[in-house]
Amino acid sequence: MLKISHIFDADQITRLLDSTRDSSREKIEKILQKTKKMKGLNLEEAATLINADDSYTDAMFKTAGYIKSEIYGERLVLFAPLYVSNYCVNDCDYCGFHARNKEKRIKLSLKEVEEQTRILINMGHKRLLLEFGEHPKKCPIEYVIDVIKTIYNVKEGRGEIRRVNVNIAATSAEDYKKLKAAEIGTYQLFQETYHRKTYEEIHKGPKANFERQLFAHDRAFEAGIDDVGLGVLYGLYDWKFDTLALLSHAFYLDNKYGVGPHTFSVPRLQSAPTVDKEWMYAVSEEELLKIIAILRMAVPYTGMIISTRERPEIREKAFELGISQTSAASQTSPGGYGKEKALNQFMTSDERSVDEVIEKILDDGFLPSFCTACYRLGRTGQDFMDIAKPGEIHNFCRPNAILTLKEYLEDYASKRSKAKGLEIIDKYVKQIPSESIRNRTINRLKLIEKGERDLYF
Repeated sequence: MLKISHIFDADQITRLLDSTRDSSREKIEKILQKTKKMKGLNLEEAATLINADDSYTDAMFKTAGYIKSEIYGERLVLFAPLYVSNYCVNDCDYCGFHARNKEKRIKLSLKEVEEQTRILINMGHKRLLLEFGEHPKKCPIEYVIDVIKTIYNVKEGRGEIRRVNVNIAATSAEDYKKLKAAEIGTYQLFQETYHRKTYEEIHKGPKANFERQLFAHDRAFEAGIDDVGLGVLYGLYDWKFDTLALLSHAFYLDNKYGVGPHTFSVPRLQSAPTVDKEWMYAVSEEELLKIIAILRMAVPYTGMIISTRERPEIREKAFELGISQTSAASQTSPGGYGKEKALNQFMTSDERSVDEVIEKILDDGFLPSFCTACYRLGRTGQDFMDIAKPGEIHNFCRPNAILTLKEYLEDYASKRSKAKGLEIIDKYVKQIPSESIRNRTINRLKLIEKGERDLYF
């Protein structure tokens, strides 16, 4: 029988945080040297870095940046969230969708889902993250499946959505089997906080069941979903405790299933409609960057996501430290793209368009990517980990990122972004180590110029 202690041990985490408070310089530097081998860290080593004082921050940032570059290269994958319904039976203290919020609720019709999808395609997006409030009557699993099918069937010009990732409330293995059959990408679910007392105090409704939330990824694996995302909503509880618990959860999945989390998400608490609670564990921007660096060092192979909750300046620093996926031009209300805004789940801090985000990414020397090849070729779960853990993933990702950027430049980019993007493509084509793949990439770039789409390795 699955127990909480199989996934993380709260007492052990507290002991580790206490015992590593005054670690020697020699010990800290030895751990930093170990991380450069890109084999990850154990909980005690991670706790030591968590407790390291600010004099080590620069060294941690440089090390994390090195690891990110070695494993994920220069690419940044872009996506958009699509909020489909804000009906919710839960009353969570931090969320604008909480049940006591009496503002008007919206559930998109399938026609409206199609309209929102067309808008997102015309921005240049190729992958979406679906978001639903939890409501068994308004949003049953059958509706979720219909939404996914609708999105996949939308074609707009030369574009389409090629991968749909899903964030729905913890559910049954049977429902996860239905999501798997609908060909979702990653199933994403955050624990919010691993501190049980805090978790149960701030949640009311079905989500208040701590074990239902914690064991959801096991049910997803049982159902055949081998691509899962973990996360913490930083600011609900002490970030040091939650970060160690998040790592413990990742180690547990890797040990049990041979497949660690495909992604970590690192959202921070932001203001939300009718949320007036004061939070005592607020996480600063500098602390968030330290969290990202530690996660990158501790689990080098796992993708990391940052959203438009954060200011552009912080997002750009995070890209250097370990972030490999980012949202762009996000709306957090159902029907929010191109229409009057409805009830938001939370407020965003980066209001730039997709093209503005891409232009800045290009200015910083990164390679924007809309790639979905791994999902569609079955490079998920164990197959993905076999190439991600040794740092070989960017051998596929660089050429695929180049091809998807070329599509964006041909179909959606402004003149300025296109000019900058072509320079970046030329730069990174030359860095493809395999002559065969480099030549095939060049040939496919020419095919894209002639109108072909969806070419990938």
